[in-house]
Amino acid sequence: MARTPDDADAPEAGGPERWYEPMAATLAPDARLPGGSSGGWIFERKLDGVRLLAWVVGGEATLLSRNRIHQEDVYPEVVDALAEQVAVDAVIDGEVVAYDADGRTSFPLLQRRMHVHSEARSRLSPVRTTFVAFDLLWVAGRDVRDLPLADRKSLLARVVEPTGERASGAGRNTIEVAEALEGEADELVGRARAEGWEGLIAKRVGSRYQGRRSRDWLKLKVVREQEMVIVGFTPPSGGRVAIGALLLGYVDDGQLRYGGKVGTGFSEEVLRDLKGRLDPLVVDAPPVCDPPRMREARWVRPELVAQVGFGDWSDAGRLRHPRYLGLRVDKDPADVVRE
Repeated sequence: MARTPDDADAPEAGGPERWYEPMAATLAPDARLPGGSSGGWIFERKLDGVRLLAWVVGGEATLLSRNRIHQEDVYPEVVDALAEQVAVDAVIDGEVVAYDADGRTSFPLLQRRMHVHSEARSRLSPVRTTFVAFDLLWVAGRDVRDLPLADRKSLLARVVEPTGERASGAGRNTIEVAEALEGEADELVGRARAEGWEGLIAKRVGSRYQGRRSRDWLKLKVVREQEMVIVGFTPPSGGRVAIGALLLGYVDDGQLRYGGKVGTGFSEEVLRDLKGRLDPLVVDAPPVCDPPRMREARWVRPELVAQVGFGDWSDAGRLRHPRYLGLRVDKDPADVVRE
């Protein structure tokens, strides 16, 4: 997994920068917009995938995750499609997803691809992926991040043409442009619940692209999910194999705090894979500032991030009724905060 060097961000003459910090959305409480009005906002479906930035330069495509790891060998069909379908040099923000048979994005399904850093094995996988483009940072020699979102969207629609020949998932294209949804916020949140989406992303029409978390982009979630740092595990008991439960944490005010444990949502294959990843990370002392009294706990260096569904937060800052959804490869543990 090749990471881009931090000292190589300067652009080549006339070209784009080699790295751009992605813009991140802020969670809106109770799936509501400030002021309760949808005026001045663009709505998109919140996708359950992996964020990627795509550079298409000189007819070749490069994919980088949020933590600056190359993904070309993981999603070679996306690389091919971008190189074929984007005729002008550009840097595109988007998300790679896997659609299930019902046309919903499935993070568990994408798990079968996102850890395979082998072009040959990726091309043989029955799980096909789609890159959904939703923003444009640079095009044809010009940095466009200061343009209003509506203008960037207009340019994106001209730069990226959805593929028509390369089917993936349930009849989906390998390259798509995020659909702007029509309707009021409350109506769209209801649609998201009815159709089983994770939620919506609301973006201010006139906002510029900022390489940080911003309230100009808001997440309106209808399904409770949270990224959590894996800080340890417990041994198996009964008929369980490899691991009993994962111990979780999150960053709060610069400190890593304990956030509870998750013991459901695993297959035997996943449990064995996690054990193999965690054993080399075992340490003597807990990495969290407020470890629970748990004699059987085995603590690990906080290097892996899990996606977890849950019912609610307890008053003590612990997840209630969590279930494991998968590992994230695109998230730095230092960025995992309670949403």
